Order: sequence, then C-alpha cells, then structure tokens
Amino acid sequence: MPRHIATISCVICSLIVTLSCNKASRPRISQDELVRRTQELVDSVAPGDQAPWNKYFDDDAMFFDERGENMNKKELVAGITPLPQGYSGTIKVANAKSHIQSDVAILSYDLNETEIVYGQKQMARYHETDTWMRRDGQWQIVAGQVLRYYEDPAPGEADARAFADYVGTYEAAPEKTMTVSKEGKQLFLQRGDRPKAELIPEAGPIFFRKGVEGRILFRRGRNGKVDELIDRRNNEDVIWKKEG
Repeated sequence: MPRHIATISCVICSLIVTLSCNKASRPRISQDELVRRTQELVDSVAPGDQAPWNKYFDDDAMFFDERGENMNKKELVAGITPLPQGYSGTIKVANAKSHIQSDVAILSYDLNETEIVYGQKQMARYHETDTWMRRDGQWQIVAGQVLRYYEDPAPGEADARAFADYVGTYEAAPEKTMTVSKEGKQLFLQRGDRPKAELIPEAGPIFFRKGVEGRILFRRGRNGKVDELIDRRNNEDVIWKKEG
C-alpha cells in the first residue's frame, strides 16, 4: 500500500476512534434521574427553596402554568416562596414517561398535591411536561407546561321543592333545544337524542354534571318564574330561553 494512502487511513481511523470516545464520554441522562431532579424541584416548593429552580432551569427557559401564565426563569424562580403560616403540603411525582434522544429529553408526569390549610386537607392533580436540553455538558429545562386535571366540585344541597320550576324545554336557537326533567328527587338534562345527564346540585340554583367542566344555572325573571337556563363554561355563558 502506498505510504500516503496508509497515512490517510490512519488519520481516518484516528478520527473515528476520537469521535467514538467523545460520544461515549458525553454525559447521558436517564428517566430515573429526570424524575429524581423533578422530585427535588417540587420538594423545594413548600419551604420556598429557590436553589433547585436556579440549578435545573436554563436562563432562557419558558414556563407556562395551569392558569396559562407565561413566565421566564426570573419570574418563575421569584414565585418560589415559603408557604404562609398555617399552610403545609407535599407534591409527589407519578406516572412519568420520557423520550430521550441525543441532547433532548422530554419528561411527562403527574403531580399529586396534598395541601393542609389550617388543619384542613385539600387535594389537587396536575400534569406537567418538561423539555430538558444538554448544553455545555449540563442538562437543564428549557420549556415546561402544567395542566390541571378537572375535578368535580363537592355536591351540595338544593331545595328539591324548586325542581319543578326548572322542568321544561329551553331553546338557544330555532330547533336547538334541551329539556330538563325530574325523576324523584333528581334533575336530568337532555339535549336532543343524547343520553340524559344528572344535574347534581352545588348550591341554590347552581348545578353541575359529573365529569363536565362548567355549571348549569337557572335564572328567575322579575315575576319570580324561571325563564332561562345558563350553560356557563370558562366564565362564558350560553343562554337557553325557557319555552312557554
């Protein structure tokens, strides 16, 4: 083999070995490590320890909370303060799933929160997805988004004597109607040929349907008679006028 060809071959082999070694030496991250870091982050919320948030969030990170607020790292970290006196709580990471490839890792997981407010226990569930990136040999979060699982409100008591006033057909537009019926001490809502849904009392003339976000309200006119059904979702109302 000519000397110059042999030399080129040696250089190529050397480059391959070097690149392979560099690739093998690049720090990788596992789902278990991502979960551990995430648990460290949420453990720091109650005492208001900002150190993990400064450590694990990149300087140009974007974060969107369950209210839709868009925060940068500075704003996010500033919001980590100790719980008020009389408050305590824990947050547990659960049901984690990940996709890790090259310099990017996506971790999606549930957050199960227990909060004690003046001795009263409250529960909440959230779902968060974080995007981690490896920059300059460090894995940090560059984007995160939190969603809150919908939970039905606590059922209340309603005056069943008023239920008869709510019964009837309500119209939002021509031929677009829904009916409210009463069976025993329960109210039901039905739209078209869809299955009936029980209206569960929350307070007074306010009702909800199991697993459906929003409220159903009954409005009385000046004459004291029910004249409208209000379908309220996300603070927006669709008005259904009572026929007859």
